[in-house]
Amino acid sequence: MEDKSKSEKKREMSALQKLGKRLLELSEVQMKGIGIPQELHDALQLARTLKSHPALRRHMQYIGVLMRRIDAEPIKQAIEDMDRGQKHKARSFQQLERMRDSLVEGDDNVIEEISRRFPDTDSQKLRQFVRNARKEKKEDKPPKHSRALFRYLRELSAKS
Repeated sequence: MEDKSKSEKKREMSALQKLGKRLLELSEVQMKGIGIPQELHDALQLARTLKSHPALRRHMQYIGVLMRRIDAEPIKQAIEDMDRGQKHKARSFQQLERMRDSLVEGDDNVIEEISRRFPDTDSQKLRQFVRNARKEKKEDKPPKHSRALFRYLRELSAKS
């Protein structure tokens, strides 16, 4: 087995510190879901309270040391999975916004697409939302019905 170069060791330590910084961004519930060791959890909690930049920098180095003692791969994988889930939610949200906008602009083909994608669709209710949203847009009123249409589309998406 070959020894790692000094530069490679530094890159690994830097990567672990970055992973530690990413852990600081997580909520308490997300951290518990990952299942990090108690000592690392306590160090992260303390890092959140530090205000002094030099103190935080030193503490992040300490977190890097703690992360070298454990197998960081499952933590890294869990964070990547969370990030992928967030991106998927954002794409889904944007897709629903585009559907709503198309409906309000007058594209009735989207109604058929929605009925195909979401079998629980109440066509009458959907058409009512669309009619009201188009009317309020035409009259330059606040987007109350447009928001209601979006909420309905989100409900349908959540059911499927």
